[in-house]
Amino acid sequence: MQLEQLQKVDFALVELNLYLDTHPTDMQAIQQFNQLAQTRRQISQDFELKYGPLMHFGHSYTRFPFQWPETPWPWQV
Repeated sequence: MQLEQLQKVDFALVELNLYLDTHPTDMQAIQQFNQLAQTRRQISQDFELKYGPLMHFGHSYTRFPFQWPETPWPWQV
């Protein structure tokens, strides 16, 4: 469920990003983008606490032992 919620927020962030590329002074869109970015951060932190890192190459923290090989695949969550 958290992964699906994260995918929905990511989709909205991509769409807002594309919109803001052509409408850089739309303050309401910027506020919505920043609010969703904050929501995304919270969802990803909650997900990683429960299942392990979402991203590798230093974009997510890991516990000991290194968690990346042990994390579930998206269809296993």
